[in-house]
Amino acid sequence: MSTINIDGIRGILLDIEGTTTPIAFVHDVLFSYARTHVRDYLAKHFDDEPVQSDIRLLRDEAESEGFHLSNVDEIVAYINRLIDLDRKSTGLKSLQGKIWHEGYADGSLRAQVFADVAPAFTRWRAANKNVSIFSSGSVLAQQLLFAHTEAGDLTPFIDHYFDTSVGKKGEAESYRRIVEAIKLQPNEILFVSDIVAELAAAREAGMKTALSIRPGNQPQDSRDEFPTIYSLDEL
Repeated sequence: MSTINIDGIRGILLDIEGTTTPIAFVHDVLFSYARTHVRDYLAKHFDDEPVQSDIRLLRDEAESEGFHLSNVDEIVAYINRLIDLDRKSTGLKSLQGKIWHEGYADGSLRAQVFADVAPAFTRWRAANKNVSIFSSGSVLAQQLLFAHTEAGDLTPFIDHYFDTSVGKKGEAESYRRIVEAIKLQPNEILFVSDIVAELAAAREAGMKTALSIRPGNQPQDSRDEFPTIYSLDEL
């Protein structure tokens, strides 16, 4: 097994899907759970202000596409459309996080992480390295996932969570904002992701990068431009 020297790295920024967690869990379990439970969740919580905030975002997004969401059936249909498209929609991701919160709370959901994740978190914490997450899923969804893994609660190892409120994952400015929040120099941060467009944006912002190769990940063009790892044990 090859390794990447991280002696000069003080912060490790991780994607979730395809990096810490199998893509199949996100698409086949989490997305399916949200689709199955969204109607019942809206029926119970429709008037809650946080849910209304998500609905306003969804309505604005729908209007920009020529759709008008006037009732629950139309909202549910639009949400399912966004799930099918794997749209990185802030309103969708926020609402999904709330739905998953109930699933984790009642034991219906248990998050999957790769076997090397918990040992890596332990090793990095012992080395005083900052560990942060950047995912298109909402911060709530990220926190829930790592709090309810099959390996136990991993949130004590994580210092920061970032979602699309800092910007799109394919834009360098998003990573510049993360650098500012973490309060490290860009070249002291290693970003690990399964998507080369995200790595290119992070590299443009001055970060070090590594491409995550995991079972089920999509093949990436230009993968030779980045160091590759098959396990977090290599860091």
